Amino acid sequence: MTIIRITRFGAAPSVDTDALLARRTALISTIRASYSGLLDTRLTRAEDGTWVDIWHWDSADSAMTVAQAGLPEAAAAFAVTTNATVEQAEIIDEDRGKP
Repeated sequence: MTIIRITRFGAAPSVDTDALLARRTALISTIRASYSGLLDTRLTRAEDGTWVDIWHWDSADSAMTVAQAGLPEAAAAFAVTTNATVEQAEIIDEDRGKP
């Protein structure tokens, strides 16, 4: 069963958006090159400035394997965030607009 991992965070005041996006892109590239299971990602920013990063995984096992890998790119990405929280949820039903 597929899952999503939702990470909510603030950006450190000294970090600009381009730097945050570059670190996120490096992390995603490393994961895709070394692991399977990451289906897609979406990054949003709410009106209050909170960032919400949603990663869709093929399984909880795939997500956990990467989360426990201790990737330097993950450490670099999280180094520019504040107050990060992570939630994981199983996808029960979805409609992607396909007939």
